[in-house]
Amino acid sequence: MTNDKDIILHVEHLTKMFGRNKTTARELLENGRSKEEILKRTGVTVAVDDISFDVERGKIFTLIGLSGSGKSTVVRCLNKLHPATSGKIFFEGRDIEEFSKQELLEFRRSKMSMVFQSFGLMSHRDVLSNVAFGLEIRGVKKAEREEKAMEMINMVGLSGWERKSIDNLSGGMRQRVGIARALTNDPDILLMDEPFSALDPLVRHDMQFELLSIQEKLNKTVVFITHDINEAFKLGNTVAIMRDGRIIQIDTPEGMSSNPADDYVRDFIDSADKTQIYSVRNIMQTPSSLIHARDGANNALKQMRDNGLSSVYVVEEKMALVGILTLDQALKVRAGEITFQDALIRDLPTTTIDTQISDLIPVAAETNFPIAVVDDKNRLIGIVTKAAVLASLV
Repeated sequence: MTNDKDIILHVEHLTKMFGRNKTTARELLENGRSKEEILKRTGVTVAVDDISFDVERGKIFTLIGLSGSGKSTVVRCLNKLHPATSGKIFFEGRDIEEFSKQELLEFRRSKMSMVFQSFGLMSHRDVLSNVAFGLEIRGVKKAEREEKAMEMINMVGLSGWERKSIDNLSGGMRQRVGIARALTNDPDILLMDEPFSALDPLVRHDMQFELLSIQEKLNKTVVFITHDINEAFKLGNTVAIMRDGRIIQIDTPEGMSSNPADDYVRDFIDSADKTQIYSVRNIMQTPSSLIHARDGANNALKQMRDNGLSSVYVVEEKMALVGILTLDQALKVRAGEITFQDALIRDLPTTTIDTQISDLIPVAAETNFPIAVVDDKNRLIGIVTKAAVLASLV
């Protein structure tokens, strides 16, 4: 395994079958027989068929597919809840098949945590003891485990609910408890099997945002299973589409949208909200009207006249954004009514090159100027017009 990226999980030719006559099923599979024919002839279900992929450390890898595509089986193979029929799964370079019973137990307890759709919470325990449960079974002292649990409870927005019964929580709150419990063990990888699919759309949106926020804060690696293309593209740094136990395509959301592997992937993507796929980098433009802060109002007016615009962006050394100067304000400066510095509009909406267009729509609706695109040092690298944002909705 050689890769320039920091690969925490490497899956190599993974196949998983359910049933007794796997040898015959394997021969039929290698001879190109369909899953349906193999099931009919052998009674063996081919859930996952020869898939390979890598998961990069600190990133979100989403697996998407319809019911029966094999995605949930894959995630259960990753921690050996379902032992693989064939193939290899490497965690940090080591084949999990070589783990001893104790190593496998420790792997599941501290390296890889699961968050289920059904939450899997214990109704006889309160929020705090649910969240601390993983540390409890590892023998961590009560004060220490509750301190860690409270840290995660606060992080998922449940401060003040730690002594409440699970029965008193809404579905979204229960899922927050499930995420907090998984995080309390401080795992290297979070396995999330359709965790938000039972939630209503508004709560689901909140939980997606919460997951992205947590992942950014803690830099956790996440393998996320979903059947929702919008969810997959919103959350995933990398997306894999499955069909009939096989991976059809692996790519970034943007790459997959631009170059679908086949008609099946294309149809999947056509149902997606394009604003969830594309980012600012796809619609930003180079500002045509730009001056340095030392240039003054006369040069600003010339730039506006030459470009047919009524405002100009003002930058300092190394393209650091200062603000915008409008036509009206520039004329006041030339007339001596105000200074150049006082004329600048400095409180501008800004965004970054990787911001999703969907997150930019509310900003575009309110602003009177194009949105400035800046880097992490506030250097101007482009602009996004309201027209470009609106065009992305079509």
